[in-house]
Amino acid sequence: MQENKFTPDEKARLIAKIQDYLQVEFDCEIGQFDTEFFLDFLTKELAGHYYNQGLYDAQTILANKIEHINEAISELEQVI
Repeated sequence: MQENKFTPDEKARLIAKIQDYLQVEFDCEIGQFDTEFFLDFLTKELAGHYYNQGLYDAQTILANKIEHINEAISELEQVI
C-alpha cells in the first residue's frame, strides 16, 4: 500500500482545521509543530482504515453495477 502523503497546501489546511477544532471544542490551543505531529500520527494510525473502507465501499458499488449489467444482458437473450 502506498504511504498517505499530503501536499504542503493540504497539510497546512488540515493542520488549521485540527487547531480550529481543538480551540472550539476543547478551548485548547496547540502549536503548529505539535499539530503537525498529531496529524502525522492520525494519518499513520487511522488513514489506512478509512482508505480500506473506501475500497470496500467502491467494491460494493461496482458489484451492484455489474449485477445490473448482467441482468440487462440476460434480458437481451433471445429464445431459441
